[in-house]
Amino acid sequence: MHFDLIDLKLFQHTLECGNITAGASRSHLSLPAASARIRAMEASLGIPLLERNRRGVQPTPAGQALLQHARLITQQVERLQFDLGLYAQGQQGQVRLLCNTAALTEYLPELLASYLAENPGVSVDVQELPSLRIVQAITQGMADLGIVSTAAPNEHLQTRPFRDDPLVLVAPQGHPLASALAPSFVDSLAHGYVGLGAGSALGLYLEEQALHEGQRMQVRVRAEGFDGVIRMVAGGAGIGVVPLAAVQRWQGMLPLHWVALQEPWANRRLLVCARDFAALPGYAAGLVSTLTH
Repeated sequence: MHFDLIDLKLFQHTLECGNITAGASRSHLSLPAASARIRAMEASLGIPLLERNRRGVQPTPAGQALLQHARLITQQVERLQFDLGLYAQGQQGQVRLLCNTAALTEYLPELLASYLAENPGVSVDVQELPSLRIVQAITQGMADLGIVSTAAPNEHLQTRPFRDDPLVLVAPQGHPLASALAPSFVDSLAHGYVGLGAGSALGLYLEEQALHEGQRMQVRVRAEGFDGVIRMVAGGAGIGVVPLAAVQRWQGMLPLHWVALQEPWANRRLLVCARDFAALPGYAAGLVSTLTH
């Protein structure tokens, strides 16, 4: 099997465009050259990669597998080019860190500030994603480190403890759930919610849990961040679910009632994860040390 980056980009462009002519144009190749490259790829493997018809081309099962790998390799090359460009500008390294909403909002700001102050030649690219997608991205080598909830399967990754992060139900004083003995998440779905922003990883996760129960969250309004949710709940806009750490910051300052959720998925811990901690470059290992001590 002898493929180069031009072959992989051509194959990806061809399937994204739906025909070889457009794929060749997008790859800045002539049609004869593009056709010859694809035939050579198929000959090298001994199996067809494309199904050709009057409407264009579609991938065979082998072609679909190749497309997925081509996309991953292309992303890695783009990442390589970006990182080397940073080195050319005098930077010593960059860490890609994926994290869920709670980690990004409640725990990371001070830790990252401390790490960056001590490592002026390093930058940290932080992105918020749901825990399951973080596990998938780390597995595929798309990021160096992740911070995930124990709710996401992570047995194939290396992990280290980060923080306990239980979720609690918050309600305004006088709300029916405020006087309930031990309201569950299912009980809460009968009431209007102050939800997190549409792009929030925790917001998406809560809506998935509601769907698992065959119900939907009645989101009356969305707030950006946990503090926004808590302040609107205290003002009577509805109920919400936030990490305990967020509530503790407002303890005694707002007319608010909270109770720990009893569902196993709500009694969660956060973990730092990587494919192989020992294989991380020194500056990334330094960030792991900052996060786990």
